[in-house]
This record gives sequence, structure tokens and C-alpha cells, in this order.
Amino acid sequence: MKVKTILVSQPEPKMENSPYSKLIDKEKVKVDFRPFIHVEGVDAKTVRQQKIDLNDFTAIVLTSRNAVDHFFRIADEMRFKVPDSMKYFCQSEAVAYYLQKYVVYRKRKIYVGKRLFTDLVPLIKKYKDEKFLLPSSDVLKQDVPDTLDSLSINWKRAIFYKTVISDLSDLRNVYYDILVFFSPSGIESLLQNFPDFDQKETRIAVFGNSTVDAATDAGLRIDIKAPTPETPSMTMALQKYIMSVNK
Repeated sequence: MKVKTILVSQPEPKMENSPYSKLIDKEKVKVDFRPFIHVEGVDAKTVRQQKIDLNDFTAIVLTSRNAVDHFFRIADEMRFKVPDSMKYFCQSEAVAYYLQKYVVYRKRKIYVGKRLFTDLVPLIKKYKDEKFLLPSSDVLKQDVPDTLDSLSINWKRAIFYKTVISDLSDLRNVYYDILVFFSPSGIESLLQNFPDFDQKETRIAVFGNSTVDAATDAGLRIDIKAPTPETPSMTMALQKYIMSVNK
């Protein structure tokens, strides 16, 4: 079965010349993007019910751009003026760069990890006397609280936004050769939107061990996996598969 159409369960990349653009040009396939899940912010009242007072914290741990957006949204709703002395611990350069949307970068105390959450450990250890706030979604990888707990620091998690399953009812009679998933929530969305989903000839591509587990538990046949030593990115895994079946 040749591959002509692919649905990626994420928003379309904003950058020009994304790896997907190169895949489309090289393999002559149609790639559509549709978020299977989306984020909705909770209100300030819900945050207060979690016994969160922003005045209590001297440092913010930011794991994503969503965390950045919703921290400043809640601060605004609570009429909390974020002090210049606030320290920001960003999981990656992408998150730190995004922070410039809200703060003047050179005037702030910003500490940046490489990519993984554990990369922040040496930086947090240097400032272990700070009071850390972790703004997060209701869905959080367990290694994040486990890592913070292991550091014996004063920290608290606050749910500022929630991961919500998107309505995909308009896709009921639309078929793709490959469906691409990056999280267990994406698999959950597929099954909730289409409880009678019959895979048949549809190929399933998954990224990450937790997504593999979710797809397997759902009884789906996994045809494409990433990352692997040979294909560290999803687009590389897709291209390898397409080249093998579209000969």
C-alpha cells in the first residue's frame, strides 16, 4: 500500500522550510495538520482554590511555551506585578526565547537547560534556597515532580491550564494512509472521537515510548516508530517508511 496522505495530530509548524515541507517536496505526499488535543486555561479562581499565592514565589520553572503564556495570563488576572527579581528556569532555549514575549530578556534572571527537564538540575541546585513555582497542565510527566522532589527544594505545582480533547467529528469520513501521534493524549482523542475506529490499512506512526504504550494498549498496530538510532525524528522515520513502500 503506497502512501499518498498523512495526518499529523499537531498544529502545522510555523517555520518555513520545516522538515515536513521537505518531506512533501521529496516524497510527493500530502500532509495535513490537525491538533487532536488543545490547551484551555483555568481561571484565577481555580488557581486560588489550589492555595496558590504568586507573592510566595521567587522563581518560576517553565517547561513549555504554554507554561509561559498561562503564567503571565494568571499573573495578569490576579493583578500580580511580576517583580524584576523573579528568576526563570527554562527547560530549553526555545522556551527561554519565547519568554521574551513577556519580559525584557537582558534585564531578567533567566537560566536555560539544554532540552530535557533533568538538564535544569545543576541550575536549580545553585539556587536551592529559592521558592519555586511550576505552572503546568493537568497532564504532567512524572519525571518532573520526581526530579524536583529529589532536590529537596521548596517548590509547588500549580495547574494553570488543562489538556482537552479536540472535536474531530468533521474527520469521520476522511481517510489518511498514515496517522501520526506524539502523545498518549492524541491516542485517547482518536478513540474518544471515533470509538468504532477500525484501523484496516491505516498506518499508525508514534513518537516516544509512552505513545507506543498507549497505542499498544488501545490495540492499534504500530507501523512506524521514532525516535530510533537510525531515525531520531518523526519526519526521518516517515521518509524511510515511505521510500520503502512507494518504490
